[in-house]
Amino acid sequence: MLDREGFRPNVGIVLLNSRNQVFWGKRLRTHSWQFPQGGIKYGESPEQAMFRELHEEVGLLPDHVKILARTRDWLRYEVPEHYIRKDARGHYRGQKQIWFLLKLLGRDSDMNLRATDHPEFDAWRWNDYWVPLDVVIEFKRGVYQLALTELARFLPKTNYHNRYLRGGSRGPRDDHDLQSDLPDDADASGLPGPHAGPEDLSLDDLPAR
Repeated sequence: MLDREGFRPNVGIVLLNSRNQVFWGKRLRTHSWQFPQGGIKYGESPEQAMFRELHEEVGLLPDHVKILARTRDWLRYEVPEHYIRKDARGHYRGQKQIWFLLKLLGRDSDMNLRATDHPEFDAWRWNDYWVPLDVVIEFKRGVYQLALTELARFLPKTNYHNRYLRGGSRGPRDDHDLQSDLPDDADASGLPGPHAGPEDLSLDDLPAR
């Protein structure tokens, strides 16, 4: 389903834990990492599509999360032509997305990457809120920056405050300073994981046949 300008409606999901770290999923059988995302089906609202994708890709139900915010308007990115199927060139341009900021109310053990017969991810980890900007594929970086920046003001307060009470400082300078207790290459189990290198093109970037 494309709009008149050739953009496919899509939702993106920024899922937070209690430390304001974000869920970062490794695409099936690749070394590429990304936020959960997926196309909006005909007749679905963005919120309905978000909850469907959340279950299909992460295994969570509406009761497991709380919606904190969503982007006000569509955020668009164009897909470079060499990534687009030949039969779609000329009318498919890319994605337009509504992004949702969610807080996990459940536990890490509620995650289930095999909730459906067509999993998108085969591993996941918690990352610092701004890390995805450093590793996402270049043509998506602008949308990631717009989404994370718009949603950042809705981040819940955390318990990091006391860790930064030194030299009269009241807290970290910004969200980049909120570092995980895990090493940068640790996955959700606390064990070192694959390097979060630039992601491959998502299947959601290709128009439906």
